[in-house]
Amino acid sequence: MSRDAVIFGVAGTVFGLLLGWIIGSQQAGPRSGPAAVTASAPPTAPADQARPLDVQRATELERQAKAQPSDVVSRVQLANLYQDAQRPDLAIPWYEAAFKLNPKDVNVSTDLAVCYYYTEQPDKALAQIDTSLAIDPKHPPTLLNQGIIRAFGKQDLPGALESWQKVVQIAPNSPEAARAKEGIEGLQSAHGKTAPGGSGRGGL
Repeated sequence: MSRDAVIFGVAGTVFGLLLGWIIGSQQAGPRSGPAAVTASAPPTAPADQARPLDVQRATELERQAKAQPSDVVSRVQLANLYQDAQRPDLAIPWYEAAFKLNPKDVNVSTDLAVCYYYTEQPDKALAQIDTSLAIDPKHPPTLLNQGIIRAFGKQDLPGALESWQKVVQIAPNSPEAARAKEGIEGLQSAHGKTAPGGSGRGGL
């Protein structure tokens, strides 16, 4: 996917800040840190500094997961390890396995969606986001990510605006809302204070 094709004249600094806040299970679950990218690289190569892959830890977790077919935690930890090392292709099967075992975990579902996006599968990513929202329709990280994927994966700026406005409405004081506001302001600046698509929903 061409990153340049989805910027639509919006200031790169604004979206750099926004994309730096792609959030998977940042606030909950066993994950130790956020899944983050910036706007300076395509989805397949997130520009945020990758954590070196701890091969020994990955081997241990994989052994544990295979020995315990119902162990969700080891699968999520392994997926997180791969995601933090910028290997979403390796994270995907473990997130999928964890979500199959615990299909009510919105954080795992959204992390999985982010990995699909990183691997240039925006339609699959958005379908997984829909699954997350079926679990929790008011989950701010999921809505924030939905907007990012709509904007950068599908060039759907009206859809992105809708997602980001929901974040602000649902959790106005959250970190996700702060980043959503940055995205909204960037779109408004690029389109003369009017929402893309001519809907006129320009302000907060």
